[in-house]
Amino acid sequence: MTETILVVDDEPRVVRLVTHVLRSKNYRVLTAADGAAALEILAVEQPNLVLLDIMLDAGSDGYAVCRQLREFSDVPVIMLTAKARDADILAGFDAGADDYLTKPFNSQELLARVRVLLRRSQRHEEIMTAPRQCGDIEMDLTRYTLRVRGEPVALTRTEFALLRELMLNANRVVLHQTLLTRVWGAEYRNDMDYLRAYVRYLRRKIERDPAQPQYILTASGIGYMLKCPTDAPPTR
Repeated sequence: MTETILVVDDEPRVVRLVTHVLRSKNYRVLTAADGAAALEILAVEQPNLVLLDIMLDAGSDGYAVCRQLREFSDVPVIMLTAKARDADILAGFDAGADDYLTKPFNSQELLARVRVLLRRSQRHEEIMTAPRQCGDIEMDLTRYTLRVRGEPVALTRTEFALLRELMLNANRVVLHQTLLTRVWGAEYRNDMDYLRAYVRYLRRKIERDPAQPQYILTASGIGYMLKCPTDAPPTR
């Protein structure tokens, strides 16, 4: 089946270029010049990926559009931006983007980023079977819910994504760089402070004693592992 990509940009020249590049690889391309049109198309067409410009006219910007679409969709989003400052890139990730590409960009790099996110999204859909059990922890990957010792536990989007990666690799050590790349993106693969902080947050929510964790274990200098009882492996 042909994947559909929504291109949101108010520069006709950029839209024509991106459309040509994507159609050359047989992607179906939809376009929108402003946030309102983009959100309407997204809701109706449910594309497989969105290429979203940060600097839009008509009273909206890419950050706002991304935050709005994240209220009802997990579609992969690549920000297209002429802003290359770290603060601008971080703002995009905070708004819910999965990746970013700085203008002007190489067409081959664009296609590579698109392929990576589409593969990741396909893998995400394949593994979203629920629930998964690990001792006292029960995750519903479809409904984005967590219960610990029978009680519901609220997680942020990032906390859930991190615990999901650990759950999907239960009883195996997941490398620091792998967790950072899958949860935050390739640009964060060396940012250990992010990972340590969110591991602390998770331990506070799921461990009986966060100082003596029984589930999220540290492999010093290597990564983390979600340890599940060997007599009750996580359901798959």
